[in-house]
Amino acid sequence: MKINPESTPMAWLRKHGFESIAWALRRFHTPVAPSALVLEVGAGGNPYPRANVLLDAYEATRERHWAPLTSDRPTVLGFVENLPFKDHAFDFVIAAHVLEHSADPARFIAELQRVAKAGYIEVPDAFMERINPYMDHRLEITCRDNKLVIRKKESWQHDAEVIDLYEDRVKPVLTGDLIPRHPFEFHVRYYWENEISYVIVNLDTDAGWTAPVVARAAPAMTMVGRIRQITRDFLRGLLSQRQRNATLDLLPLLRCTTCHATSLSRTADAVHCVKCGTSFPVRKSVVAMNEGQKVAL
Repeated sequence: MKINPESTPMAWLRKHGFESIAWALRRFHTPVAPSALVLEVGAGGNPYPRANVLLDAYEATRERHWAPLTSDRPTVLGFVENLPFKDHAFDFVIAAHVLEHSADPARFIAELQRVAKAGYIEVPDAFMERINPYMDHRLEITCRDNKLVIRKKESWQHDAEVIDLYEDRVKPVLTGDLIPRHPFEFHVRYYWENEISYVIVNLDTDAGWTAPVVARAAPAMTMVGRIRQITRDFLRGLLSQRQRNATLDLLPLLRCTTCHATSLSRTADAVHCVKCGTSFPVRKSVVAMNEGQKVAL
């Protein structure tokens, strides 16, 4: 199967210089059959319409700027490095702006390959991350010859002096003008099938450092932002497989994150591992597979 990285409208828009519009349309381009079962990891507050199952690590987190978790279809809490799903449970997995948060990229990638046959990875390009770093990003990633080149960050910023010079004058121009007009050049979009080709150039570097602590501050929503959100929500609802998602049973897809057993049972408020006795709470239909507690068998 040859995966086309761009839809026909995206290709037309890019050809005629409308890169920012083409970039917005990428979220509506998931090149899979209607019957394919699609997982999105790190789905956060604005999941891809085509995803059938959503996974995120937290209900609320600074790492997605405190945007509330969207759970409009089967949703699971868990970590990508220990996915709570059976082997080959999905046909396709979307990982958009989440790999760069991982301190263990090899495990992250291994888990994507374990649960899905193919997928899509999107991250900021390493150059963008180097000069415009985020406190919660632990990796710099670029792509060469269809291979992900991953560098673990020793701290959240590589060169504090360069960052200070950049933020003093250049940052508003880069983030407010150049990147919005040329988003494809500042991001990596990587489709894979059967295997993710990658190399970690500094395996011995520890990327498990503690991110800086800052006061919680939810971003103010502007009128333009509200209009965009309403538009996104409408299109997501329109283009999602709502009827299928509403009847999808999560239990046959799950595995225990404690012992990796696949024999699970479910009650109204929890999912239980038959083998090791770990119980995972269910809150408002969201299965918290990252909050297991042992109970008596």
